[in-house]
Amino acid sequence: MPRYVSFYRYTGEAWGSMVERPGNRAAAARKLIESVGGTMETFYWMLGDWDGLVIYEVPDAAAAAAFSARVAGSGMLDAVQTNQLVSMDEAKRALDTARGAAYVPPGAQQEWQAEYDVLGG
Repeated sequence: MPRYVSFYRYTGEAWGSMVERPGNRAAAARKLIESVGGTMETFYWMLGDWDGLVIYEVPDAAAAAAFSARVAGSGMLDAVQTNQLVSMDEAKRALDTARGAAYVPPGAQQEWQAEYDVLGG
């Protein structure tokens, strides 16, 4: 299954609610991830631009989007950013594929094609 990381930032209202009534936010995230067919790997609060992150596996991009939409729709997060993670095995396959892929960078054409003349004007 594809693995994702979602960074999140709580609203001031959410922080106030958690201070008044602390709860296990990791358990809430796990329940939501499982409800879209996935498994949670880890959940952290953090210092910096984001308040925390969760790493999880879900069946596909639609399930990851459903997770993000449900959390963002709660109104208790100021921002959510979700990224798909690429394992080292997947990165190796990507690099192997890239090595054999045909590509001509912009400005690197070796010869002018007559068909280009009609494009300019």
